[in-house]
Amino acid sequence: MHRSRLRALAALAAFTFAAGLPASAVHAQAAWPTKPVRIVVTFPPGGAPDTLARVLAEKWASLGQPVTVDNKPGAGGNIGADLVAKAAGDGHTLVVGTVGTHAINAALYGERMPYNHLRDFTPIAFLASTPNLLVVNKTVPASNVRELIELAKKQPLSFGSAGSGTSIHLSGELFNTLAGVKMQHIPYKGRAQAIPDLLGGRVQLMFDNMPSSLPLVKSGELKALAVTSAQRSPAAPDIPTIAESGIPGFEATSWFGLYGSPGIPREVQMRINAETLKVMAMPDVKAKLAALGLDINAGTPEALNTFMQAETVKWAKVVKESGAKAD
Repeated sequence: MHRSRLRALAALAAFTFAAGLPASAVHAQAAWPTKPVRIVVTFPPGGAPDTLARVLAEKWASLGQPVTVDNKPGAGGNIGADLVAKAAGDGHTLVVGTVGTHAINAALYGERMPYNHLRDFTPIAFLASTPNLLVVNKTVPASNVRELIELAKKQPLSFGSAGSGTSIHLSGELFNTLAGVKMQHIPYKGRAQAIPDLLGGRVQLMFDNMPSSLPLVKSGELKALAVTSAQRSPAAPDIPTIAESGIPGFEATSWFGLYGSPGIPREVQMRINAETLKVMAMPDVKAKLAALGLDINAGTPEALNTFMQAETVKWAKVVKESGAKAD
């Protein structure tokens, strides 16, 4: 999704929310936290969701209660998300939801989904988005997207992912569909498990989150061919987009939002939202995330909910057209 559209959705939802409630309700400050806070990350340590959770945990330490990050990977993020969907709705169990857990997986897993992402969570705040980076093992004889497509038509290629249903997975499926190739998907339990195989050549490429893979590109351990966003990333302006590299209209962005268990009281929801936005606006946080290629888009719960619904529709279409399956 274009950043301009994302910001427009956030602004519209923010305006609608503010216009519909008195100022006293908008700014009500609930007593939170009143006990330890648990932020669930649905993937192993090392990726963008984990980075965002640890930033919040570090800054929220000043609120007077312990804040822990709990990595619960598996099933494309469904295991960790389901824990939060079934937790008490008091605002002390949160999850960094992803485009997988809160948009893609509903179509990918169908009746096997253990939760309803549109119903079983309390939206708190959009956190950030990032393009995926198309990276290849440095021995792969392709220096751009067109050369990769030609290579994929001549010999078998495989791409790794952080798990079925992630945007890393669906970026590859979308590439297969639009480029007219059939690269094999190899799912892992997380990015930390996939990268060693990519570096070792056991898989040839990956559509990895930029914060994870850009350092490996800068060190020369991987080759970057393109970014999956509609526009080039400010964090890597010399890397072209897939759209401008031969596949017009290609766009796939990873995004991350903070959610709580269902039933969180409105005043607690808005208190957590306020504390989240405060952290995301801190200069040191903004600088750290920008250097990793994360674009901060923090806003209201309504903005997150509006965006999530639009993404659900978008990715359901991609899953259907690509024939992607949960492994």
